[in-house]
Amino acid sequence: MPVPPHMVRIRLRSLSVLLLVALVLPQLASSSEADVSTTIQASPTKSTLLSIQFPTPQQGWAVGSGGITIKTIDGGKKWKRVVSGTTTLLTSVFFADVSNGWVTGAGGWLSRTTNGGEVWSRQAVDTQQPLYAVSFPSSNVGWVVGGGGTILHTTDQGQHWREQVSGTTAALYAVQFLDEQKGTIVGALGTILSTSDGGATWSAQGTKSAATLFDVFFTDASNGWAVGNAGALFQTTDGGSTWVDQTLPCGNTCTKLTDLLKVRFTNQKEGWIVGERGTLYRTTDAGLTWSDGKTIASASLFGLSFSDGESGWASGENGTIVHLHIGR
Repeated sequence: MPVPPHMVRIRLRSLSVLLLVALVLPQLASSSEADVSTTIQASPTKSTLLSIQFPTPQQGWAVGSGGITIKTIDGGKKWKRVVSGTTTLLTSVFFADVSNGWVTGAGGWLSRTTNGGEVWSRQAVDTQQPLYAVSFPSSNVGWVVGGGGTILHTTDQGQHWREQVSGTTAALYAVQFLDEQKGTIVGALGTILSTSDGGATWSAQGTKSAATLFDVFFTDASNGWAVGNAGALFQTTDGGSTWVDQTLPCGNTCTKLTDLLKVRFTNQKEGWIVGERGTLYRTTDAGLTWSDGKTIASASLFGLSFSDGESGWASGENGTIVHLHIGR
């Protein structure tokens, strides 16, 4: 029986829709991976680079073992070594702006620059504990955290530092202040500390986990993430009053859970995690889901920094520096 003309038109229209869906869906499914490219940048060192920061898309710093300090002024196309004044292990670098920066390290090491790294001077602090991280929400006010529950605070660009009572002896590995009042610290044994009064008081927050937490990042006063060993990933949507365990699964190809070492978000929805064995994870839905771990380097990655929503850098073992470019 001949097919009526109107049925032919309906079938053709349906076929066109199916073809369109077939073409579009694969692109949508792979877009989160396809629009991210990674490039290994030439490094002037084989030392482990524990921390990296780009205050601008062109100016970047990385520090690490043996007192290594390197700098770029062209987005990482060329890196050069800078005299740090020490051979001790340097653990973090943080610039509040293009001029004012700080570096922490073992044995209570803390140094400062006020001229974009042309000259670094050591700052006096009353501790020999290793210092692991620094956060300045403004050029004058900042915090440093370290071993033995150490929290140091300055209100004058580091000319004077005083210790704040943390209430713990756990090693504190990361600190982030959104402003001069609200901050969060994470560390060993699942430690999470928060303050809303500039550190006059610190309160412990619970994760119901003893996982060591290596980093913390908040996108605003409510939404934050903490990452740590064996895939530990915790999320809060209420400013840290409660933390939800979002530990990443091992996946189909891995043999053990990956240590997650650094987490950063470039906006409210887009976030990144790096860790052991050069693994990179990404979310584009505010942490509701994360991509399967993607290997972007042959070495573990400890540092992660984004200057904007399009360019990021990761650093790690053997002087590894990876540039991430996000297409839009």
